[in-house]
Amino acid sequence: MFHLGLIINPLAGLGGTLALKGSDGVAEQALALGAEPQAAVRTRQALELLLPLLEQIEFLTFPGPMGADLLASMGFAHRVLAEKHAGPTSAADTRAAVQELQAAGCALLLFAGGDGTARDVCAVVREGQPVLGIPAGVKIHSGVYAISPRAAGELARQLIEGGLVRLTSGEVRDLDEQALREGRVAARWYGELTVPEPGQYMQHVKQAGMESEELVLNDLADWLSDSWEADVRYVFGPGSTLHGLAQNLGLQTTLLGVDVIENGQVIGRDLTEAQLFALVDGHPAYLLVTAIGGQGHILGRGNQQISPRVVRCIGPERLRVVATKRKLGTLAGRPLLVDSGDPQLDDSFPDAVRVWAGYKEELLYPLGYTTGESRS
Repeated sequence: MFHLGLIINPLAGLGGTLALKGSDGVAEQALALGAEPQAAVRTRQALELLLPLLEQIEFLTFPGPMGADLLASMGFAHRVLAEKHAGPTSAADTRAAVQELQAAGCALLLFAGGDGTARDVCAVVREGQPVLGIPAGVKIHSGVYAISPRAAGELARQLIEGGLVRLTSGEVRDLDEQALREGRVAARWYGELTVPEPGQYMQHVKQAGMESEELVLNDLADWLSDSWEADVRYVFGPGSTLHGLAQNLGLQTTLLGVDVIENGQVIGRDLTEAQLFALVDGHPAYLLVTAIGGQGHILGRGNQQISPRVVRCIGPERLRVVATKRKLGTLAGRPLLVDSGDPQLDDSFPDAVRVWAGYKEELLYPLGYTTGESRS
């Protein structure tokens, strides 16, 4: 099963038809004046595109109008992560929901609302957590929403079906609604979120012919050299992709070994599991691995030095796959695979992982089991 998070702000958009210039602070007034809630309607339009994938999806969501009611009516499998409480939902509910969804490990967090909802998500979301807004509010100035509910559904569908979905940064901006009601426009920047955008790289690669691995690795080396984090240890797994990346960085690593780089220098070469664990234990680190072309394994094939305790020490969320779009294309939409030898660890990975595929180019790609069993 592919796990999607869903948060609906039931109050989003209530003030639109009544010319209230938004919904913040006026939801009760809008309802009293006869406003019809639209957030669930807009979310349904997005989720209708996922109905053909009904057997492949489980949603993680929240009680009643925050998601559970709509999912039940549409027949989607879903898990409710909190108890229902009396009264209307609030910004605090949205923020708590984001934190619970992250703890549950959802691959993509869908939220329906407007700029105020985006602000609430941005306030507590973990850096790098992929999210996508379903536009349901009065004002949508933030660059974290799809252009329409159906566009949001299409992006989610592409991801679940194994399409190459690129990640980018989207700005969260919001207007001061009270100032707007007084005839003044006062906008403010609140941060950025990691959002998917249409890549359609599979077709592009086929049309353009050969994608040069050498050029891509050179681009990735430029990106990495510009963005090394000081005093953070980067574990390079085995394989020609990561070996070539290191060479483009001017570093001598081992082709079939595991190496560690810190502050632009190799501090450990061709390490055993015990040596690797000693270097990452208690130190911030990233784990860089590549995929076996045509097969898709990223852990458990030729890199057993990266043991379950090493992965846990670094953190599954700090894993990055380095692979060209051409290599991912050899999978024909099949997921990447983990087979660490520890089923509990395998189950702790998200349903999609971040792939470095070019200069400042990240993709979100599905992750699965070697057994082909459903994840629960």
